[in-house]
Amino acid sequence: MMIDFIDSKALLQASVQEELYENLVSQIVKDCALANSPIDLPFKVSPQNLKTIIHQKVYRLITNRFADYLNLLYIIDVPEKIIKEIQATNTIEIADQVSFLILKREFQKVWFKKKYS
Repeated sequence: MMIDFIDSKALLQASVQEELYENLVSQIVKDCALANSPIDLPFKVSPQNLKTIIHQKVYRLITNRFADYLNLLYIIDVPEKIIKEIQATNTIEIADQVSFLILKREFQKVWFKKKYS
């Protein structure tokens, strides 16, 4: 069943429970590569480390390579409307919320692939 997650922890727990975690990691790696912003994830990365690595990646893109950040959001297909609704006061908070949106969208992709394949 598809759920609207309240945070990254709940989303990552669901991905493990539904046996979609490895697919989620693969989808993130694939989309980052497509966006020309490769992400270096260790084999068998833990859910907590995955969230941290994505947060760091997003933060670095926002602060150093904004055009690449926008391209990544486009490739992953995070809706612009949702990005504009972020109510954060600093870049760290923005990166945290965007990381969750990325995880959420990537989870939707792998969930739909599993459900309809």
